[in-house]
Amino acid sequence: MNMDSDLQIAGDILEVPHLLQPAREHPVTVAEFAGLARELAADRALWAPYVEYDATTRWYHRLRTGPGYEIWLLSWLPGQGSGSHDHGPSSGVLTVLEGELTERTERGARTLDAGAQRVFAPGYVHEVVNDSLEPAVSLHVYYPGLTEMPMHESVREQCAAIPDASAPSAPAAPSAPAAHGAVTA
Repeated sequence: MNMDSDLQIAGDILEVPHLLQPAREHPVTVAEFAGLARELAADRALWAPYVEYDATTRWYHRLRTGPGYEIWLLSWLPGQGSGSHDHGPSSGVLTVLEGELTERTERGARTLDAGAQRVFAPGYVHEVVNDSLEPAVSLHVYYPGLTEMPMHESVREQCAAIPDASAPSAPAAPSAPAAHGAVTA
C-alpha cells in the first residue's frame, strides 16, 4: 500500500461508471483497425461466401463500410498483382486471409503468409503480387475510405534501372571525333 497518498479506493472501481471509457462503436486508432481486421479474418463465415476468382484481373468486393472507413475483400490468382501504387490520403491495414502474397517496396520484397498483417500510412508506395502457385485472399481496411490509388513506376522497373555495382562494366566504345562545327549532344 502506498502511504504517500491519502487517496484510497473503497469498493469495486468497476462500479463507478463515470470513470470508465465507454466502448467505442467504431475503431479510431491504428490498433483498433488492425484488431477489426483480425476479428473479421477469424470469421471465415463472414467473408468466404464473397470470394470469387477472375482469370483476367484481381477480384474485389467491398465487405463493409463504417464512419470514414471501408473494408475490401480481394482475391488473387497466381501471377496477379496490384501494380505499384499508394493509397492517397488513406492509411491501411492489409491482412492475408488465405495463401501467400508478396509485397514489394523500394526496400525489397516481403512474403506475407496467411495471418500476416501490414499497416501503412498515407503515401506508402508498394506493389502486392501473388507470386505463389496457389490462389490467395486478402482483407484491406482503409481510413479514410479509399478515394484514390495513384499508380507508380513498378518497383521491379525501378530496380532494373539501377546499375548493378557488382557487375563488371564494359569499356566504353571509342567515340569518333566530331566534325568541325558539328554540335554534339
